[in-house]
Amino acid sequence: MATTKHSNSPSSDRRVRRTRAALARALIELVEERELSRISVSDVAEHAGVSRTAFYDHYRDVHELAEAACTAMIDHLIQSLPGPGPGETHMAPEVTQSLQDFFASLAAHAGLYRSLLGPHGSAHVADHIRRRITAAIHDRQGEVPPGGELPEYAAALPDTPRDVSSAFTAGALLGVATDWLQRGCPRSPAEMAAMTWPLLSALYRLDATP
Repeated sequence: MATTKHSNSPSSDRRVRRTRAALARALIELVEERELSRISVSDVAEHAGVSRTAFYDHYRDVHELAEAACTAMIDHLIQSLPGPGPGETHMAPEVTQSLQDFFASLAAHAGLYRSLLGPHGSAHVADHIRRRITAAIHDRQGEVPPGGELPEYAAALPDTPRDVSSAFTAGALLGVATDWLQRGCPRSPAEMAAMTWPLLSALYRLDATP
């Protein structure tokens, strides 16, 4: 958790957002040049144009900043994920475009995602992505998980029940994306979308009403 020390005034909030955005941008740029483990607090602070003290006002270390930057991007990225209804197996243009956008966004920040989703990466980030995908699938399908209505994304993360198909789909998509990143994104986002959708749609044929 970030260790921010600031007042709650609007001007202070704006400064906090600007500083965090600058630090995130700096890290994203640096991680494309070298491994995350080789990036220091001083490297990020200098690249962002802030002091080390300012860095520590917001984050304990580079890894915490990396997790925050990655999960923030994922929160925006998941909004583009497709969510077919039960039995919807055709390769709709909007669905494949959503998948293509998903892989393109991963590729645009491949260094950061590769570091956090690799063998020595962050279990917190991987779990966050799985839960976001699961919640997105529920939301797009209009499903109501067992036990009540689906909460908003922000409230859904820790305790939202998962049905088997949504959890399986989330794990499968994360696994495909992670493998693709670790192998250096050998196929284009368009190719990945075209190859992934038939696999994902097969899950929903099982749920189709005869």
